[in-house]
Amino acid sequence: MRGLLGRKELPSGEGILLKPSGSVHTFFMRFPIDVVFLDRELRVVAIAPDVPPWRMRGARGAKAVVELRAGEASRRGLTEDQTLVLSEPSK
Repeated sequence: MRGLLGRKELPSGEGILLKPSGSVHTFFMRFPIDVVFLDRELRVVAIAPDVPPWRMRGARGAKAVVELRAGEASRRGLTEDQTLVLSEPSK
């Protein structure tokens, strides 16, 4: 349940999937993040860009959340109603 707490940064191209989760907070975080809210089928239901530390965000219908580096959702062209395909990190 720690998510990105305690990290100094999140490299571009990386993210963290929180499942199950319909909301997140950025209390005690050191950097802003993009928050992508997903339904059960991993379809984007909402995007909260550039959420600064000490905030809370949630979305109706969200069952999972992807936290990304601030600006990454826009750089990747993410929009509502897209379905994401998640991949495991390479080893």
